[in-house]
Amino acid sequence: MHLSERIIGLTGGGSDGWDIYRKARALKSEGVAVVELTIGEHDRRTEPEILDAMYAAARGGHTGYPALPGTDGLRKTVAARVADRTGVPTTRDNVVIVPGGQAGLFAAHIATCDPGDTALFIDPYYATYPGTIRGTGAVAAPVLARAENGFQPDPADIEAVAPDARSLLINSPNNPTGVVYTQSTLTDIARVAAAHDLWLISDEVYDTQIWDGTHLSPRQLPEAADRTLVIGSLSKSHAMTGSRLGWIVGPEEAIGHLINLTTHTTYGVPGFIQDAGEFALSLGIAFEEQIAAPFRRRHAAASAQLRQHGLPVVPSTASMYLMVDIRATGLSGEAFAHRLLDDHRIAVMPGESFGLAAKGHLRIALTVADDLLTQALDTLATLYTTLTEAAA
Repeated sequence: MHLSERIIGLTGGGSDGWDIYRKARALKSEGVAVVELTIGEHDRRTEPEILDAMYAAARGGHTGYPALPGTDGLRKTVAARVADRTGVPTTRDNVVIVPGGQAGLFAAHIATCDPGDTALFIDPYYATYPGTIRGTGAVAAPVLARAENGFQPDPADIEAVAPDARSLLINSPNNPTGVVYTQSTLTDIARVAAAHDLWLISDEVYDTQIWDGTHLSPRQLPEAADRTLVIGSLSKSHAMTGSRLGWIVGPEEAIGHLINLTTHTTYGVPGFIQDAGEFALSLGIAFEEQIAAPFRRRHAAASAQLRQHGLPVVPSTASMYLMVDIRATGLSGEAFAHRLLDDHRIAVMPGESFGLAAKGHLRIALTVADDLLTQALDTLATLYTTLTEAAA
């Protein structure tokens, strides 16, 4: 018996980027104490008041088959939130609810690409992007955003490959770099997309974690308004990672077809989780700022701490991560990360997990208590210094 080439080739024949994470989890399962700075998991759980709303909805009977596009209440609430923050008129007919941002990424590529079509994405990227694209039958094609350009994508690089493509996936604020794409960058991307009839798929799950400046969605740009699908989620903004609750916002026609897709794939999100999500969104911006506050503080403190030790920190203004350049050690990001885990029981993600452009870097998740984070970063910096001096 043979499995499909699509599923066998999901990772492109190489690592899926999660080796260090799995190694750290295996050590923890054996009782080894590991400081995990790998994934974007809050070190606080979902707030009790949100869980109370979830419990009340479940006890109240909202446990049957869910409303497939999403409940009217949640879709309207998401639409109002998007309209308020972007100024773009948005109604429930522009919204479909999906089981988390990851499901939204998959569905958006199903909606925009036929098997064999080329789907572009910016490198560095979240580790699942190429596999998600391959899973839809499309051809995953990276466009490098170079470190020397502050990891801002160069529109000329996109334009060079755009004629053969159907879609472009962007992520701002960016995971792993924490870089926010400038208005100039996004305007140029929108221009290229319009010129070559590309769909823009905009992953905006970190839109509440911007420490300097403001968020701009390509849906706000006239050239891109009718060709953009926005992926949103409550995972980062409301510390609801395990609830698997997200959405896609886009043109009514595309959303109508995506609603049809949910009928044939996920069959919706449990109603009591949707009710809890609607309640969570009703808590407003002040609540989202409360969830984001620890990462704002840690981002500033960790940046200063690492720079004081002489580490080249990638300049960034967003997210729960920091990227550092460790190429002066002579090691790859993977080799450094394995050394850090093996010798010091500290787990970080190697840049190679996020593409060629991030090679020789580390992504550090700022997801443990401040004192533990400070100690871990001191250890990382000491290892960096030791290796750099040995390589000189």
